[in-house]
Amino acid sequence: MKIVNKLFGCLILTMLFALPVALHAQTAARLEALFETEAINWEQAAAFVLEASDTGGSVIDAFHFAAQQQWLPKNVSPEDTALLNGVALLLMRSFDLPGGVFYSMFKSPHHAYRELVYINVIRRNTDPRAAVSGQQMLLMIDRILAMAEE
Repeated sequence: MKIVNKLFGCLILTMLFALPVALHAQTAARLEALFETEAINWEQAAAFVLEASDTGGSVIDAFHFAAQQQWLPKNVSPEDTALLNGVALLLMRSFDLPGGVFYSMFKSPHHAYRELVYINVIRRNTDPRAAVSGQQMLLMIDRILAMAEE
């Protein structure tokens, strides 16, 4: 099982390095550290997503920029564990992804999560309140960037 996980990890890292995307400034060490993180916090999520989406916000103060833009759920702090539905909102807003009627009206974590499930960025049958691992974050960003290239 460990071999499968390492192979999967190498595959994801290879795909991320092969894509000519906004991740060019990431170092291998930062990607590997993120990949090995079991539960990322909001500061890590905001910094990585802002850099990947190339939104122009400062990666150094990414959390505050994302909070100011209302790209994060209400009442979260930088050191809190990032939850899947909130990360979905961050991804939808920072990559400026269009959504359905309910997402367009409410721009809530719940509706962002449902949109990303619908477009297969997030796997079905995942708990929207689950902690997000670094591996999940990289995979979701990879799927969004792949869709953007098409």
